[in-house]
Amino acid sequence: MASGDESGNRSGGKSGGKSGNRAKKRVVVIGAGIGGLSAAALLAHRGYAVKVFDQAIVPGGCASTFKRRGFTFDVGATQVAGLEPGGIHYQIFEELGIGAPPASECDPACAVFLPGETAPINVWRDSDKWKAERAWQFPGSEPFWAFMRAMFDYSWRFQQRDPVLPPRSFWDIWQLSTALRPDTLLTVPFTFSTVGDVLKGYGLYENKRLRTFLDMQLKLYSQTTADKTAVLYAATALGVSQAPHGLYHLQGSMQALSDRLVQSLQRDRGELHMRQTAEAIESKNGEPLRVKISNYKGESWIEAADHVVANVTVQNLVRLAPDKRMKGYQKRVKKLPPSSGAFVIYLGVDQAAVPADCPPHLQFMYDYDGPIAENNSLFVSVSRPGDGRAPAGKATVVASSFTEVQQWYDCDEDGYKAMKAQYVQEAIGRLKGYFDLRSEHLVYVEAATPRSFERFTGRDRGIVGGIGQSVPTFGPFGFATRTPVKNLWLVGDSTHPGEGTAGVSYSAMTAVRQIEAGE
Repeated sequence: MASGDESGNRSGGKSGGKSGNRAKKRVVVIGAGIGGLSAAALLAHRGYAVKVFDQAIVPGGCASTFKRRGFTFDVGATQVAGLEPGGIHYQIFEELGIGAPPASECDPACAVFLPGETAPINVWRDSDKWKAERAWQFPGSEPFWAFMRAMFDYSWRFQQRDPVLPPRSFWDIWQLSTALRPDTLLTVPFTFSTVGDVLKGYGLYENKRLRTFLDMQLKLYSQTTADKTAVLYAATALGVSQAPHGLYHLQGSMQALSDRLVQSLQRDRGELHMRQTAEAIESKNGEPLRVKISNYKGESWIEAADHVVANVTVQNLVRLAPDKRMKGYQKRVKKLPPSSGAFVIYLGVDQAAVPADCPPHLQFMYDYDGPIAENNSLFVSVSRPGDGRAPAGKATVVASSFTEVQQWYDCDEDGYKAMKAQYVQEAIGRLKGYFDLRSEHLVYVEAATPRSFERFTGRDRGIVGGIGQSVPTFGPFGFATRTPVKNLWLVGDSTHPGEGTAGVSYSAMTAVRQIEAGE
């Protein structure tokens, strides 16, 4: 799902170079998404013997790309946070000694169109401009935004001190305790509050425009709405778009992130194996972990490892590791609310189809009474002239909507094709309200559904975006990088803080720190 990112300023716990005494420590990384590649590149750089296995053709996971007729389409993620000095991507690239990919600031970060409105709400990068925009769009709401900004500042300073959340060992608890400060305690009373609760406290809950805007933004970041999103998570998600942070549009494509990480991994003698699938993780106390691998030729073998880093969903993980120590973990996964899937339409168009001065990211809501899904809400990313995604005089338009997953599996093949065609028609019809999508401007059309995402990424039922950041599943109550099986680590969008390439990179850095602390 195309979405925004959240990022953290991390010290990174740099090792200062390779360590010869770790050369024999074997790490198998399952999944070459950004979380898996970040962990792999960092561990290889720190002296571990790393092998990465992924069932796809190209690395990058949901932040990869594909090419059609001269167009380069971002598969899922389309914007990046954490490239600014001190941001998580910046810190990882700095430690690895490789340059960050060229990127331009997104300003506005997003232009949001509410139902029936032709003028957008522009989420400006400049804090003063964004404050003025809010005052104009949502009169009387500034106390709410001031509260959210205060929560963001407290939480951000806390995140900069590298806490481990949720803690699952004495070392984790120590890292968390050393990150606490008096100002952190100011957030504690709101640990169990949602954005909806805060809106009610300020008498703004009945403000339909404001609540709909927040629902649209939070669905992208937290996978749920204002009524359910934990306010401490939302504060970071809603504040990360402003300077000195901000969102970025990569030159070339989102593939630039994984390309840099693969370059570093291979330079440091790590191995990347595509079109090879992890079938199972076996473990016995006191013995190395064993990972069964198969390839596209039908061959299979066992890889022994001192550590296994799983860049997969928690739903995939419990199937990969049917260990008795995972029993409680499995029960928790079963109780999770259904995750969302994505319907995505990829358009190659003439540049004439795109309005002048079109921002790179837009969000449309078409009916106040409809869901933030099923084409009623579209998140749209548009290429910029010369950014490497389209031939001269052309552009890419990628539009995504959340969708209920099960419906795509409950139909037969003919029903599936018919529903997919209907979604394509509806999405193009919606987009015609902003883009000039006459047939003579349409060069290429392709669409993806949850079944497409499952086939190409291996994610359980094609779910996207991670676990909803409601009170029971965010931060201190979320899924940890440290699993119940010793030396089996989880990274990716199922872990805190989840969602977006910056979030999964933070989980990778956390797992790397934990691995090194145990050596």
